[in-house]
Amino acid sequence: MTDAADILAGHRASIDRLDAILVYTLAERFKHTQAVGRLKAAHALPPADPAREAAQIARLERLAVEAGLDPDFAKEFLRFIISEVIRHHEKHAAEAASS
Repeated sequence: MTDAADILAGHRASIDRLDAILVYTLAERFKHTQAVGRLKAAHALPPADPAREAAQIARLERLAVEAGLDPDFAKEFLRFIISEVIRHHEKHAAEAASS
C-alpha cells in the first residue's frame, strides 16, 4: 500500500507543478493578447480576427494530435480562450472609443 501511496503522491506533485505551469503560461499569453487588444483599439482594428482564430484552432488541433491529446478538447479549450481574448479586445475598443 505504501508503494501505491508514494506513486500517487508523485503523480499529484507532478500535476500540481503542471497546473502552476499552465496558470503562469496562460497569464503570459494574456499579457500578449492584452497588448494586441490595446494596439487594435488604438488603430480602430476589429476585436476579432476570424481567419486568425480558425488558423489557430487548426494549428492547435494538429499539435494536440501530435501530443496525444484529444483534439476536440484542445479545440474547445482554445475556443474558450479566444472568446475571453475577444471579450478583452472589445473592452479595450470600448474604452478607446469613449476617450
